Amino acid sequence: MNSALEARRSTAARIGIGGPVGSGKTALIEALIPVLHARGVDLAVITNDLVTAEDAERLRRSGLIDPERVSAVEAGACPHTVIREDPSLNIMAGDVLEERFPGVELLIFESGGDNLASTFSLDLVDWWIFVIDVAGGDDIPRKKGPGVLRADLLVVNKTDLAPHVGVDLPRMLAEARQVRGGRPVIATNARRGAGVAAVADAIVAAVLFDHAPAA
Repeated sequence: MNSALEARRSTAARIGIGGPVGSGKTALIEALIPVLHARGVDLAVITNDLVTAEDAERLRRSGLIDPERVSAVEAGACPHTVIREDPSLNIMAGDVLEERFPGVELLIFESGGDNLASTFSLDLVDWWIFVIDVAGGDDIPRKKGPGVLRADLLVVNKTDLAPHVGVDLPRMLAEARQVRGGRPVIATNARRGAGVAAVADAIVAAVLFDHAPAA
């Protein structure tokens, strides 16, 4: 096993957010940060881009999070590589953030934009989300890509665009749930905050039990 994987000493929960280019991964993170902060979650973010730190810089400028809590990994190759085949760069970036911020409870890893085959190694994350968007076409669920099928949570974003791109949103959501065998699917409009609380609920329920609301 890669020595970086053996060296992982994470105490924070680690989740992944992947999906095609333009599906709204960064927008979802921007919407999630204040919701999770309001629930008392101490978090940090690691972004992945091919040869830039563009998504990291966007988050640092957002005013939503301490810029020091955002790290960037430049894959330099297929985005699959650093989240699946050899996630050592991401593991090390997460370890550095945990050392700098000992109280951090949640690390969010954003994959570089990729196709429907993108998946996360469980050496890197404990739980992961795949984001698709309505404008990408209502046939995405029927294509049954690994990201759609294997993610712990599928997010269908940009729901407001459905009437403008000829998508039957209820049908798209029903087909997504069908191909996923009933596993969770949440519809969102991340830029307007619609559905974001439900995504936060799913994260808390999956990996942040101390922040779950009292019964």
